[in-house]
Amino acid sequence: MTVVDLQLPGLAGQRVAITAGAGGIGLAIARVLHAQGARVAICDVNKDALDQSRDELGECPAIQADVSDPDAVNAFFDLVETELGGLDALINNAGIAGPTGGVEEIAVEDWKRCIDIGLTGQFLCARCATPMLKAAGGGSIVGMSSAAGKHGYAFRTPYSSAKFGVIGLTQSLAKELGPHNIRVNAILPGIVAGSRMEGVIRDRAVATGTDYGEMEAEYLAKISLRRMVTMADVAHTAAFLLSDAGANLSGQSLAVDGNVETL
Repeated sequence: MTVVDLQLPGLAGQRVAITAGAGGIGLAIARVLHAQGARVAICDVNKDALDQSRDELGECPAIQADVSDPDAVNAFFDLVETELGGLDALINNAGIAGPTGGVEEIAVEDWKRCIDIGLTGQFLCARCATPMLKAAGGGSIVGMSSAAGKHGYAFRTPYSSAKFGVIGLTQSLAKELGPHNIRVNAILPGIVAGSRMEGVIRDRAVATGTDYGEMEAEYLAKISLRRMVTMADVAHTAAFLLSDAGANLSGQSLAVDGNVETL
């Protein structure tokens, strides 16, 4: 029996909005929630991926949207309201890796783009989701942070700054929205196996004058379990937080990282 086969209480019928839900961790979360009987709506910047994922997820509501664009975010939540009839949970997943380089080398526009998507986008989505969650009598928001949200990350300053910001947003909203029965938590994935991490390792190897194999070994040596985590690991944690099993978890930053000791 796999973890997906285990039915978590309270997920069936939940109406869940997932940003960047057509690929990577977002799609992994959507798949797990869909398998648990939740009704999902997704947005993404990749239209082709949206079309493919929509079919896989039972013709779920889907729209192309950049979460740094307030009008696009509004359109997504209008779709959620129209198609799902309300909202019980938000997965604030969208983010980008951002530039790799020394602080004096990073372009201002690249800094802004990373912050706009990874942090401001989560604010914009929470802003739209909150009235809908209140109308539903409560619910849950899960923000995607990172191991870089608790460790300084040399040569990845914009990304780390955005992910630290997600922790502050999470703890602030947990206090603000708790009286409305809305739980707010963050997930901090560590080194997640996949093409995105391969690109990060490659870019950091170039920035530090190291070859790829040595840089990958350096990353793994900083993890207590000496292995990367999977997208499924993160997805199952998100499902737990949305379920009745996580009913009394709020304001928490849950690391799914094999215990990253440093970056």
